[in-house]
Amino acid sequence: MLHAKLAIFVVTFMCIYSSLHALKGDDCEVCIKTVEKFSASLDEAVKKDTKKIENEFRNFCKKAKNKEQRFCYYLGGVEDSATGILSELSKPLSWSMPAEKICEKLKKKDAQICDLRFEKQIDVNTVDLKKLKVKDLKKILSDWDEDCDGCLEKSDFIKRINDLKHKYVKTEL
Repeated sequence: MLHAKLAIFVVTFMCIYSSLHALKGDDCEVCIKTVEKFSASLDEAVKKDTKKIENEFRNFCKKAKNKEQRFCYYLGGVEDSATGILSELSKPLSWSMPAEKICEKLKKKDAQICDLRFEKQIDVNTVDLKKLKVKDLKKILSDWDEDCDGCLEKSDFIKRINDLKHKYVKTEL
């Protein structure tokens, strides 16, 4: 009887403890999305070899921008990284571990990995470009991998966005 109560207590404690450390809601959004995106880009042959995964991640990081770039920095995927915990990503990926669990493990190694948040996207269809700051206009162009050579005034950026809008913004019929 005592053993049964002790077993129930231990199981209950473990469930509560594991739920406290599980990621919730938008926790680790950059980590989860980046790991999922990277994992989806891997060939099946690469997914079983940790060294190949690490090399592919370094290549992935060369093209990464903004928060994904910062995530790469924290893991050691870029040359100027101060740390190198890439094996904490490659080993679980080779075991086909889900992105959420990988990010839980990474959070234990470096909590700032889960502090990264994506910036809110600007809906170019509904926003009045004239009311945005130049910084936001530049961000729209940057998100599109476009630049605005010779743009000096706000109106120049707005004109450039309007010229490129058809290329990047889907309009519903």
